[in-house]
Amino acid sequence: MSNAQGSQIRTPEQALAELKGRGETIAAFARRHALPYATVYQVLHKQKKGVYGEAHRAAVLLGLKAGVITPEGGAQ
Repeated sequence: MSNAQGSQIRTPEQALAELKGRGETIAAFARRHALPYATVYQVLHKQKKGVYGEAHRAAVLLGLKAGVITPEGGAQ
């Protein structure tokens, strides 16, 4: 599966606005994707770049970067 939205790469501000537009909290997004809340928060607020591990997975799912999420839950 490629990035969650399957299209344009967006900025953290745009991703946060999209979450707010859907009425979804960061915590709900994190739970839905089995990610730590702190990691999602840090990626959205530019405290983590989303290069490795869970931060990379969060960035891909938020549409902040291109990438592939493997069925096992890891990111490539």
